[in-house]
Amino acid sequence: MQALAQDGVPLVATTLLRNMKRLAQETQGLQPDSSVQWQARAELRPRADGDDEVWLHLQAKAMIPLTCQRCMGVVLNPVEVNQWYRFVANEDIAMAEDDQSEEDLLVMEPHFDLLAVLEDELLMALPLVPMHDQCPVGPTLHAGEADIVGESAEKPNPFAVLVQLKKKK
Repeated sequence: MQALAQDGVPLVATTLLRNMKRLAQETQGLQPDSSVQWQARAELRPRADGDDEVWLHLQAKAMIPLTCQRCMGVVLNPVEVNQWYRFVANEDIAMAEDDQSEEDLLVMEPHFDLLAVLEDELLMALPLVPMHDQCPVGPTLHAGEADIVGESAEKPNPFAVLVQLKKKK
């Protein structure tokens, strides 16, 4: 990450959603060419003690096919990531500074997995309850559910007896 910050040139890429295994598990009707357009830019910022801090700006956009919780069909959800991170030397520093720090902290590692961080951010950006604004079709009932709904409509109301008792008084 230090080298990326010194270069000052952002990484711009497109990654197929199917290559992000955890995110792909959340999808429905994933097309082979479904992808995420993203960019990462690192920069060095001076600190009070004279050393430079490495910061990372991660941006991404994607259309993620999820299951609509109303009609159970596919709903395309636009997902965006726009996140800044500050790198620290080790996990102990990250834990100590996490409560006081407004920014997100990452530990500087020799083999930093940028795609894993991107996938984490995309997963956190997914809606809790994906739904169409207006479902294209109504909810469908499966064979067993239709029988249950039919039976409940035919059963007498249990409170009808109480209404009869009230009328006798």
